[in-house]
Amino acid sequence: MAQDSGPLIWNVDARGVARVTLNRPEVYNAYNGEMISGLLAMYDTLAKKNLRAVVITGSGRNFQAGADVNWLDSVRKSSPEENARASRMTAEVVQRLNWLPVPTVALVQGACFGGGTGIVSACDIVIAADNASFSIAEVRIGVAGTIIIPQLNDAMSLRQVRRYALTGERFDAQEARRIGLVHEVVPATELKAASDRLTATLTARSLEALAAVKEFLRVAPAMEPRGAADYGASLLAAVLSSAKR
Repeated sequence: MAQDSGPLIWNVDARGVARVTLNRPEVYNAYNGEMISGLLAMYDTLAKKNLRAVVITGSGRNFQAGADVNWLDSVRKSSPEENARASRMTAEVVQRLNWLPVPTVALVQGACFGGGTGIVSACDIVIAADNASFSIAEVRIGVAGTIIIPQLNDAMSLRQVRRYALTGERFDAQEARRIGLVHEVVPATELKAASDRLTATLTARSLEALAAVKEFLRVAPAMEPRGAADYGASLLAAVLSSAKR
């Protein structure tokens, strides 16, 4: 199954790698209600498939530049109930991405602002082109980036988020790597090759082991140490007893 048009393009290859493209290049792939709904529906569909990894990128020369300001203005003018609904759906997009049971990879080129940094921080592995530019930009347009700050805290540390979420400053790919938002920086022309190498590595790993690691990462931070150790042991035992590799 695939979707080959609209604000979200995706397909799943024979290995089980889903490739997702945010597809509104005329507005730097900024998200609106249609893209949010499309992402949530895609998660539901992908949950029914035997996935090995998810790779997210942006169409054209940019990754994702946060919210479409025209859509955001319409949300501002809507009823309090509709405003709250849109905010919850946006938060759900990032949260569900954060805990997909398979490895997730973001390939970042060009602009990655606002909600784009939230998507990146929710992915397990981030590769940025050397032309990428980042900003937790919500305060620049009078919006609070509260729904992505939990994921940004995990990726960058609270100390770094304090600076960049309060100032809205832009920073380049090397700074993003230094503070933990990005794992690897490559020339823009090598972004696809880096992605191909990484997905080849991920698809060579045990599906059960990867799922166990992701599950433990999801629940362990909220557990007390003894409980986390016991749960980790139970997950390891389940992987060891599995006949699949």
